[in-house]
Amino acid sequence: MEEKKLLDKKTLTKSYNNWMKYNLVAMSFEFLEALGFALSMEPVADKLYKDEPEKKKEMMQRHTVFYNTEPQAGALVTGIAVGLEEQKALGNTGVTGDLINGLKIGLMGPIAGIGDSMIPGMLIPILLSIGMGLSSNGSPLGVLFYVITYNLIMYFGTRFLFFKGYELGAESIDIFTGEKAQQITRAITVLGMTVIGGVAASYVNVDLKAKVALRGAEIDIQSILDGIFPKLLPLAIIFGSWYLMSKKKVSPVKLILIYFIVAFVGVGIGYLFL
Repeated sequence: MEEKKLLDKKTLTKSYNNWMKYNLVAMSFEFLEALGFALSMEPVADKLYKDEPEKKKEMMQRHTVFYNTEPQAGALVTGIAVGLEEQKALGNTGVTGDLINGLKIGLMGPIAGIGDSMIPGMLIPILLSIGMGLSSNGSPLGVLFYVITYNLIMYFGTRFLFFKGYELGAESIDIFTGEKAQQITRAITVLGMTVIGGVAASYVNVDLKAKVALRGAEIDIQSILDGIFPKLLPLAIIFGSWYLMSKKKVSPVKLILIYFIVAFVGVGIGYLFL
């Protein structure tokens, strides 16, 4: 027997679009992404409780509590919540408002971990490294590649996650919070760090042009460093950046400003080549 549905494709698409366009709207420390989540639930509430304003109000209030996750991967949670709200409206006694909120809160952490590892930790560095390679000769192809590829992956990927979450409903709990999901998260994190290391080794370039005169001969400091450890200076800068940001809490903007000043002065006086 085919499972009864109250939501049509148009309503689901509108809910998905609202989440992807407005997930970070009206953020505050009290709500973070809650209001964006509630906005994504609005077309669903309109469809499920068209003639029951009190139930619609109850549903919307349920989705204005604190919520925060990685927005793109979080499309999965939005889809799950939509599916559960439909089951609740159909009279499924096992699906309550507390269950829906509890599932949202329980999933937002693991999904954020997976999303942060996969997107800024792996996908973006890979696409940027390819784009930088394509634009190394000044071609705009790298920029076009990054913008088009990233947006295509995000659109089709998040749309798939939303509708898959809608189909799964409560079944998603075991899939995305179990031991297998944690193993995937750890593997993706390692892969992301490997990619970042490869990008750093390929594109961070610092050479010392200073030479030391000793008994009538010039000693090339950079040649000595390369003989000991090739790319030692870029490695030192990467670890130095990590130390300043993670241990000394120096903001990335301040760090960029410091490096800009050092590079400007160093190149200007002929001691550095970048």
